Amino acid sequence: MIKILKSFISYFEKKKEIFLINSDKDKDFVISLIENQDLIAIDTEFEWRKTYFPILSLIQIATKKYIFLIDCVECKNLEWLKKILESHKKLIVFHSVRSDATVLNTNLKIKVKNAYDVQIAEKKINGGEILNYGDLVENYFSINLDKSETNSNWLKRPLNEKQLSYAANDVNYLLELYQKQIKILKKQNIKNDAFLEIKKEVQLGNQELYISRFKKLKKYSKFEKKLFMWRENFAKKQNIPPTQIFKNNLLKTLAKELNKKDFNEKNLNKILKDSFILRKLIEDMT
Repeated sequence: MIKILKSFISYFEKKKEIFLINSDKDKDFVISLIENQDLIAIDTEFEWRKTYFPILSLIQIATKKYIFLIDCVECKNLEWLKKILESHKKLIVFHSVRSDATVLNTNLKIKVKNAYDVQIAEKKINGGEILNYGDLVENYFSINLDKSETNSNWLKRPLNEKQLSYAANDVNYLLELYQKQIKILKKQNIKNDAFLEIKKEVQLGNQELYISRFKKLKKYSKFEKKLFMWRENFAKKQNIPPTQIFKNNLLKTLAKELNKKDFNEKNLNKILKDSFILRKLIEDMT
């Protein structure tokens, strides 16, 4: 059932209605109000502490008139979002697009195509300083946002009023930030540079999780890279963080021990401290 949370008048004196979407039956209502919009803003709330893949909790979508809080725990079929969010005809405004693109890609197989990132744009404008969303809102609109719910439990249901208000505010100012920044980017003749960097961040968000980590292994041996990929694949299957299997600083030590003709299982067990992982490692890598 669609739940109208509230209407609030923002700094811009424009009333925006906020809708909580927590049923698959509500999709036609959302589609009717966003499919023809050429400019929308998006944010996500998710949990990513104890798993290989982030767990999506909420997608917030803002237009000039509405904010939709789409409950990704309650809604089981979100395939309809793919067509909308992958459209080349829509410009989607984010803050820190790589993070949201990663979450959308891993959870919904959505690959963002046409994006604008207020954080990257601001970095271009101010000469390199990276600002969080709250600082941007304060700098441009003199509004202090309550960020106390940043680390709250986004998977617990029902979400409380403070969480929903926080989530709505996280997307509420993105379109207005875009409107202000794009004028500055054009005036400074750096619009194209900003969009090129944004495109790179989108591509990083759309790729598989292991790729950016793997690229850091330039000085590692072939066997060490093989061991790295074993850890990635095992972590993916178990849906646990790779560092829960073994820390990055142990990669070379493990590879050196495994590469011995007569490797010592006791030594490996001292490093891994997990007999199940050790058995799988020996089984797969030797």
